Amino acid sequence: MPDLSFYKTYEWKKLRKEVLKHDKHECQLCKKRGYYRRANTVHHVMSIEEYPELALFKTYVDKDGKEKRNLISLCRECHEREHEYRHPEKSEPLTPERW
Repeated sequence: MPDLSFYKTYEWKKLRKEVLKHDKHECQLCKKRGYYRRANTVHHVMSIEEYPELALFKTYVDKDGKEKRNLISLCRECHEREHEYRHPEKSEPLTPERW
């Protein structure tokens, strides 16, 4: 479990506001799919658990040398989907006939 105290810091709160303002409080994944949904979360593309050094950076440089966004605004549903919070568990069929 990540240390959640990071999300209470002044630096994070300030950066979060900047990112939401930059994205006009629009979910960036919904926007890619062609519709609008209000964003209420800022997502770390490069996970904070794997890349703690990027926690307060808006962008990162990928392996090809291209600058990409590290922080994007998302709606709750897209954020949960990105972290696979809501994915239903795969279960085996009840019978071999699959019914």
